[in-house]
Amino acid sequence: MADRLSPLDVSFLYMETPTTAMHVGGVATFEPPEGGYDYDRLFELISQRIALVPRYRQKVRQVPGRLANPVWVDDEDFDVTYHVRRSALPKPGTEAQLRELVGRLQSRQLDRNRPLWEIYLVEGLEGGRVAVITKTHHAMVDGVSAVDIGTVILDVTPTPREVPEDDWRPRRQPSSVALMTEAVTDLVKRPTQAIDTARGAVTDARATVGKVASVGGGILSQARLMARSAPSSPLNATIGEQRRFAMAKTDLDDYKRVRKTHGGTVNDVVLATVSGALRTWLLTRGESVTPTTTVRAMVPVSVRSEGDSGGNRVSSYFVDLPIGEGNPVMRLHQVSFAMRGHKESGESVGADALVQLTGFAPPTIHALGARVASGFSKRLFNLVVTNVPGPQFPLYAAGARMLEMYPVVPLSKGQAVSIGLTSYDGGVFYGLNCDRDAMPDADVLAGCIEESLAELVGTTR
Repeated sequence: MADRLSPLDVSFLYMETPTTAMHVGGVATFEPPEGGYDYDRLFELISQRIALVPRYRQKVRQVPGRLANPVWVDDEDFDVTYHVRRSALPKPGTEAQLRELVGRLQSRQLDRNRPLWEIYLVEGLEGGRVAVITKTHHAMVDGVSAVDIGTVILDVTPTPREVPEDDWRPRRQPSSVALMTEAVTDLVKRPTQAIDTARGAVTDARATVGKVASVGGGILSQARLMARSAPSSPLNATIGEQRRFAMAKTDLDDYKRVRKTHGGTVNDVVLATVSGALRTWLLTRGESVTPTTTVRAMVPVSVRSEGDSGGNRVSSYFVDLPIGEGNPVMRLHQVSFAMRGHKESGESVGADALVQLTGFAPPTIHALGARVASGFSKRLFNLVVTNVPGPQFPLYAAGARMLEMYPVVPLSKGQAVSIGLTSYDGGVFYGLNCDRDAMPDADVLAGCIEESLAELVGTTR
């Protein structure tokens, strides 16, 4: 039996267009060990570890007539050298040159005829450093227990851990007739599956509404928020295929110091920092900023409980960032109040519920629905801000110590910039993925992030 893509995962495939590539990525810099670090070393490491992520040797196969969702099949012609690539920066190998390379590499869509990932070793950075750039399609990494290859190549010590010997042999791909037969068999065995799933989704939705209503009518206030279109902003524009990438580097201790002095959470301080940065950036553009100016951010937050054994459970909060507030401490208090209100009222929408609500739609409806959702996104929020906590100790790849890790979050239709950040080994690293034409001043916004945090830290003295 072929492994069929889930409704959520397949939606990312149907959502993809030339201007909205649906892959996530990252760029990490490394300090090479004694003896250096080259392509052969990374290639050998990935070749040894790829057995830990079986999906990375599989590709997507459509079912004829789209009778069912696509399936994952082994790539009988899998060639790891196609996916592991090398590049080099011309001297002097500055961070500006690295950012330019990241933007160009992330602009290109992944080849649908092959496993949906790529990884690049970039040599020639200043100070003898190297960088690793990853690209992985959302359909591969957004599942319940999927793992990114960028994770499995890392170790907690300079000495790589031992992994089982790889004896992988690709399974023969099912024929078109076999795929159609499986799809029809599923329908025959479960002829009421679509109706049952739809009925179950309605029941789950009613239960969700009841639960939320019981804690203060949160669903109503969330509906009111989403009924109001996001404020008009330069953050929303018609986007093209090309990207521009910017980075900001900050210290985790600064966020903790601000939190200790003024209260809230580290994530609240992050959002207050972004608010201040957006305020300054808009002023540099000559935009009108009044005391009531806001920018609506969609903020994915993990809702996995202590008892969960794994998987990704994420809720999305819509937060109006107080861009018009000139006082940095007041901005923080307003953000903390808004986030606390979300958590107490249950106004978020869980990813599990969304999967169930879309599970009964046939693939063609998924395609239409995803495109409609992409079209409406710019009316609901202005930008996405994702904050992923990472380990606070050094990690290594075949002996090379990872120094920095910047995420690359894909853009939706009408979104000129997305902001992702990862905390790692005492640092907080922002990656700004931007439309090339709409955001020629992406580096200015990155600089404003560092200035905004410094302003908040200044209030703690």
